[in-house]
Amino acid sequence: MVYQNILSETENGITTITINRPSKLNALNRETIQELHDAFEEAENSSKTKVIIITGSGEKAFVAGADISEFADFSVEEGGKLAAKGQQLLFDFVANFSKPVIAAVNGFALGGGLELAMAAHFRIASENAKMGLPEVSLGVIPGYGGTQRLPQLVGKGRAMELIMTAGMIDASQALQYGLVNHVTTPEELMEFTEKLAGKIMKNSSVAIASAIRAINANYEDGVNGFDVEIEEFGNCFGTEDFKEGTQAFLQKRKADFPGK
Repeated sequence: MVYQNILSETENGITTITINRPSKLNALNRETIQELHDAFEEAENSSKTKVIIITGSGEKAFVAGADISEFADFSVEEGGKLAAKGQQLLFDFVANFSKPVIAAVNGFALGGGLELAMAAHFRIASENAKMGLPEVSLGVIPGYGGTQRLPQLVGKGRAMELIMTAGMIDASQALQYGLVNHVTTPEELMEFTEKLAGKIMKNSSVAIASAIRAINANYEDGVNGFDVEIEEFGNCFGTEDFKEGTQAFLQKRKADFPGK
């Protein structure tokens, strides 16, 4: 598929999706959100894709925010629809994606950019990364899941402070807060992230998909995460990956998971 605002390439089981609007610091507009959805959907349906890495082009920005010019004159109804559609198309879609999604955060990740990074399953940041949710400085709040995912990751108090002050934190502080898992130099960011992806791909993709569902269940209202874990655990016993994994362990060899 040909895209106007993003790049998508697959190599050695890793699909790298790059937001490619450098003149706009990779800001998210509606067209880019749709293209990202399409690229993720394509990766989900591809047997060649085992792990997805999402990043931004250049070293200045992962995603510097949403394209404000698109919604500056929206009504109440239009604003609500914008948030609902964006969450459905991209942010919730990524968070519940069945294959691992890693955000490689290079440079600014602000507003919708940080919300996209938080929707990924975990985050690696370069030393020059800056993160924040500055929406209240525009008279609005984060609308793509930021008020929900940031407290889950860093705690309520820190999330309240970051959102209320519209401030930014650097990569080292993000690491201290638990917002990112690792910090690297800008030059090492993609290599480090790809190595992590390689470690993930050695394991059962079926079991990983089950783990994603079980972990996410803990954050869904009205859902008992322990019950989902029990169900997913039981389901694993009916997979070919479980048979291969246990036999490989007993036979003292490396498992060759079929992904079924």
